Amino acid sequence: MSALKVVLAGARGHGVWHLRNVRRLAERGLVELVGVCDTVPGTSTELEGFDGVRQDADLAALLDATGARLAILCTPIPTHADLALTAARRGVHLLLEKPPAASFADFRRIQDGVREAGVACQIGFQSLGSRAVPAIRALLAAGELGEVTGIGAAGNWCRDEAYWQRARWAGRRRLDGVDVIDGVLTNPLAHALATALALDGSTLAEDVAGVETELFHAYGIEADDTSCLRLTTARGRRITVAATLCAERTAEPYVMVHCTRGRVTLYYREDLVLLQRPGCGPEEIHYGRTDLLENLVEHLTDGTELLVPPERAGAFMRALEVIRLAPAPRQLPGSAWRFAPDGRRVVPGIDALTAESAERLALYSELGADWAMNSSAAMPTAGDRAEQTEVEAR
Repeated sequence: MSALKVVLAGARGHGVWHLRNVRRLAERGLVELVGVCDTVPGTSTELEGFDGVRQDADLAALLDATGARLAILCTPIPTHADLALTAARRGVHLLLEKPPAASFADFRRIQDGVREAGVACQIGFQSLGSRAVPAIRALLAAGELGEVTGIGAAGNWCRDEAYWQRARWAGRRRLDGVDVIDGVLTNPLAHALATALALDGSTLAEDVAGVETELFHAYGIEADDTSCLRLTTARGRRITVAATLCAERTAEPYVMVHCTRGRVTLYYREDLVLLQRPGCGPEEIHYGRTDLLENLVEHLTDGTELLVPPERAGAFMRALEVIRLAPAPRQLPGSAWRFAPDGRRVVPGIDALTAESAERLALYSELGADWAMNSSAAMPTAGDRAEQTEVEAR
């Protein structure tokens, strides 16, 4: 089997991780990096180990010149749709970073474009490559924990001012008249919601009946850095996600599945499962992970099923659309946050609050946070109605 020719668009920031991953697969003879698309050319140090790599800031020209079969898109969120379609129209398969688009309309454009072009597209929710996800799904289907009563996710991360200054689009909802939606729930901790939806088996757009949001920011940004949502599935199940970038301490994010006879928690970055059942001691199980680029290569060479095709990001994109159309996130009052010794902003008590949200499937306002009162917005999103509905204050 000859190596698949690959172009990487966006080689800095998270793109550095993709570059390392391409190098790993190239050493196994699976791929060959033939091009890098970035506004600033990569240095010899950055591209160490890759010979004869063509560089161009124009993705279309680069794809035409290299004959690449696969493109990895790790570019700013608002560029995803146009670049994905640029590649698809040339018959180039895609690994598209999360979130796949900044609006549901652009997501539909991507879906339609790759379908019409007949190319494969993998959405880069890396946590969905975890073997823990199908293992938990099988456990729940077997009924060993009884009925699922709800799913809660929590994420406590610390980010400083420099994080929001990393790019012009960082922390923005819109930039130059274009949607960005770079908030805590839709970008840095987007895997929390995507993983919760996958564990529930509610990944399609039509699986979402409604979403409630509470969006805030402690930093002086336009988007949100401390937020929660509650999604109701078409089957009536509740899924909550509470997340912050203003934590007291960074902790591993997790998704907790509540059942009538116990619960199972997935620490999705570590592929670690904690199983808790009445009458039994807690049980920890480590699972492996399938790399999404490697899965895409296998799909193209031997027909292996894609783990995250676009349709499996549909429910996530419904939630993103609700956030996009929601009222602007509220600035937290000065009494609700403080400066840490290292200069970052911290919301006192937020670590416990996110954990309680996952435990009780509740929003911040329902947990008694003074700064969250009268802040919820809700939107019905079943089927295609979300594209026409308006945000309603609850």
